[in-house]
Amino acid sequence: MKLILTAILLTTLGIGSICAQDTYFPPANEWEVKKPTDFNIDETKLNLAVEFAQENEYTESRDLRLAIIEGFKKEPFHKIAGPTKKRGGPAGIILKDGYIVAQWGAPQTVDMTFSVTKSFLSTTALLALEEGLIANATEPVKNYVWDNTYQGKHNSQITWKHLLQQTSDWSGELWGGLDWADRPPNEGDLDDWKNRKLHTPGTVFEYNDVRVNLLAYSLLQVWRKPLPQVLKDKIMDPIGSSTTWRWFGYDNAWVDLDGLKMQSVTGGGHSGGGMFINTLDMARFGLLFENNGMWKGKQLLAEEFIKDAVESSAPNPNYGYMWWLNKPGNRHWKGLSENIFYAAGFGGNFIVIDQEKNLVIVTRWLEPSQIETFINKVYNAL
Repeated sequence: MKLILTAILLTTLGIGSICAQDTYFPPANEWEVKKPTDFNIDETKLNLAVEFAQENEYTESRDLRLAIIEGFKKEPFHKIAGPTKKRGGPAGIILKDGYIVAQWGAPQTVDMTFSVTKSFLSTTALLALEEGLIANATEPVKNYVWDNTYQGKHNSQITWKHLLQQTSDWSGELWGGLDWADRPPNEGDLDDWKNRKLHTPGTVFEYNDVRVNLLAYSLLQVWRKPLPQVLKDKIMDPIGSSTTWRWFGYDNAWVDLDGLKMQSVTGGGHSGGGMFINTLDMARFGLLFENNGMWKGKQLLAEEFIKDAVESSAPNPNYGYMWWLNKPGNRHWKGLSENIFYAAGFGGNFIVIDQEKNLVIVTRWLEPSQIETFINKVYNAL
């Protein structure tokens, strides 16, 4: 009766049904493991999914410095500008209702996570919105960053939302990186790319790390303290993460703020840097988003901003605020719910979140072309 009354009260207060579920939140340095059969999950089929992940390791070198150079060799002027680290083998965790029902590899190994970092970065933007440091995502960034970064007719139109959805088409150079040289089109030459026609901000999606790093730089100007410190204090410590994760920028990405030198971090490891983190901490982060920002009854991140973060952008239905979405489009996973959202990074790093099924799937160093097959194998076990 008490549980029923609690559920009714939560619904009355407008708290989502997900939060009313009996979700387990692991304390620091602990995590309860349950059998798949405790949740009517077919253990044999789940084991086959795990075996598939282990057998389909990312094919490039475990020396990630070499893998980065090989992976981005088509980009003009590309170079390693931040730290890298040799990686471990395939690893992963599957959570049901917060409990571990499957794990493989060495989940305590700290590895680069590449563009999964983008979802951590966008979280610091959501926190800035929640605290009123940014009044509205649709405001021009020039109102907050008044150096020369957003000068000119084109760049002055760019809003926080454009940066979060990778639709800004910002033009310029940051930390030695040229926006037009980052993941250029397959056609044309250097002059074509450099002298391209600029798209009105908000109209065209373009995956571009220079502009992602621009968001990190702009948020640093707003927070006026390092973004890793913001994330640690407001998210990672409250969810019980380890002390082993690190968030790096490029070696030359240092600025003076209020008389202090601070590093502007990157949104990925495209040229080194980004989030270095273990699989367990990635799973905690995923569990927070799976529960709409609530952890042990405390709202660490407003549910309304998480909903904004996983809404489709107009130019790309598969992309929100640096979270990938499973909507109809080029990245749709067939046979799976359109309400799934996920963080994805180079080399096969994923945090997959299904709020409807109270499920979080983290996998590392899975050959990216096999992720859809792997996820479907997991769901076949449910």
